[in-house]
This record gives sequence, C-alpha cells and structure tokens, in this order.
Amino acid sequence: MIEYTSLLQNYNLYKEEYEEAALRALRSGWYILGPELESFEEQFASYLGAKHCIGVNSGTDALILAVRALGIGPGDEVIVPAGTYIASVLGVTENGAEPVYADSDPETLLIDADKIEGAITDKTKAILPVHLYGQACDMTKIMDIAKRHGLYVIEDCAQCHGSKWNGKLTGTEGTVSCFSFYPTKPLGALGDAGALVTDDDELADKLRMLRNYGSRVKYVNESIGRNSRLDEVQAAVLKVGLKHLFETNGIRIRIAEKYLQGIHNDKVKLTLTDPNATHVYHLFPVIVDDQKKFQDYLLENGVKTQVHYPIPPYVAECYKNHGHKWEDFPNAAYIAQHEVSLPIYSGMKDEDVQEVIRVVNGY
Repeated sequence: MIEYTSLLQNYNLYKEEYEEAALRALRSGWYILGPELESFEEQFASYLGAKHCIGVNSGTDALILAVRALGIGPGDEVIVPAGTYIASVLGVTENGAEPVYADSDPETLLIDADKIEGAITDKTKAILPVHLYGQACDMTKIMDIAKRHGLYVIEDCAQCHGSKWNGKLTGTEGTVSCFSFYPTKPLGALGDAGALVTDDDELADKLRMLRNYGSRVKYVNESIGRNSRLDEVQAAVLKVGLKHLFETNGIRIRIAEKYLQGIHNDKVKLTLTDPNATHVYHLFPVIVDDQKKFQDYLLENGVKTQVHYPIPPYVAECYKNHGHKWEDFPNAAYIAQHEVSLPIYSGMKDEDVQEVIRVVNGY
C-alpha cells in the first residue's frame, strides 16, 4: 500500500540532525522565548529577505494575530478565497470581522484575482490571499487592487514555503504574512508551530506583544493578547528543516514533474501552474470526474489519497448563519466536489511514484 504521506520518511532524511537539535534545546533548560527561537526568527526572516519574523504556536494563531494587530474587528470585512482551508477564515471571524468570499480560478484552484475587486465595499479593510497547495497567487493583481483601494494584504503562506511570484518569495509582498509549520508542510516542525513575517517595525512590535498575553512587560497587559509562542524545541527543529528546505522542495517538485509528464488520462485533469508562479507542491491536486469512484479505485489498487477541501468554509456548519449556498461560488464548489490529492512527500520512493502514475492512468 502506498501511503498518502509519510512523516517518518521525511524525518529519516535528517534524523540525526533533528535529534541533535531537539536534545540541544532540551538540555539547555530554556524552553520558551529563548535563544533557539530568536535564532530561528533571524534565519527565517533572512531566508525571506524580510525584517521581522515572530514565532507563534500555529498558523491559525498567526492569522488571528495578524488580523488583530491591524485593528480589524466588528463591522470590518476581509476578502478571502471561497475555496480554502477553514483556518484562513477563522483568522477573520475570531476577531469579529466578516469574511467576504471571492471565487476560485478553475485552472490554478487559487483565489481568482479578477473576482476580488467586485467584492470590495466601504467596509473592506484587507485582502487575504491563500497560496494554496504550494503555488503562489497572482500577487501583481492583488497588490495593485490593494494599493488602489488602500487595503492591507495578509498573505496566508501556510502551504507555500519557498514558492515565488515573479521571482519574489511568497510572504514578502503583503503587509504581513502568516506561516504554518504543521508537520506535513514544506517546512514542518514536529508539532504545531507558526510564524508571522513583516517589514513593518511597529506592527512587528505589536505582534510580539500580542503573542505573549498582550504584554511587553510582565503583568502589564496592554492589549487582549494570546498565549501563542513558538517553543524552543520546535524552533530548533525548524532550523534543521530550513537548512534543507531547498532540497526537500526539490524532491517534491521532481515527483510532481514525473506526475505531470507521466499521467495521461482524460478523466484526470492536471492543474495549471501560472507561468509567473512557482509551485513547491505541498500537495498535488487533480480534478476528476467522480471523486469517490476515483478514490475507491486507487485504494483498491494500493494507493491512498486525500481530498482538499470537501466542505468550503462558506458552507461550513459553523458559518451557516452567513446564509451562503454551495452555488454562490460555483468554481470553489466544483473543486471541492472533484479534487483529489495524490501522494507526494519528501522521501517518497521512485517506484511508488511510478506505481501511482500507472494506477492513475488505468482509471
């Protein structure tokens, strides 16, 4: 059976380095807001060419704190993709603001930048593009719209560490960007972890305060913050992953290239990478005629798959009071009902890649 993903295979690539890093942090006796975190924040900011990185305990918290730090709350609107993981929208609603959806592009599966401007109202405060699956969104159009309308841009970079738009790394163009280091991500920790990145000194200072109970000085709480700090062990582990990020991204890109060259089946549509974008293939999504039939067939033939994301946030049960129907965003709805992700991960054996291609072509 070919697994959909294998964290252990990825871990084994650099096992000794991960263990050495974790033990170094454990033996230091300093586990929160210490030198490992400070070092990782400096290294990740340097990698991106950004001024500030603020480590937090998850990508979801990064989104929540980004929206909060920009002063967005009740009565405000934020434009989000109709097709995305719900965490992107939780960052908005956790602050009392209203998500306003823009439909997906049927070719790239990302937010359709041409649908954003029509969603802007006098209540709009920000655009929140999500670089989904590992591919960069059209940041040229998004930044142009934001500048013309005086809006913040909050980049959701949870799946795209190392991808680029027009040569610029994702996470370096918006007002603030939010990263997840969940273990399956291109840069993954060995637990929950996240970060915010910005070039704005004042915003960075505010984010550091918000992640630590809204406090700069112990027991002096200026704002309603959170306990959201990236711990020393995860920071140490992430430094190892960052050191090898180009290599591990390259492994998945090569697997994706084999899929793109080897899969030939009229019932399986390969998604488009925009010529101005690069893709690091956190996931390898395909669009199929019958989601369940395709998944069942692959499973019967020894290949596990996943669906991303079967229930778009605009029709999630927790947001039913917003009153949206599936048909409100037809492209996002179609993708949710026809997308299947094929196995792709660092450490995947070439014979398994070839077997996936064989099985998919036989569907």
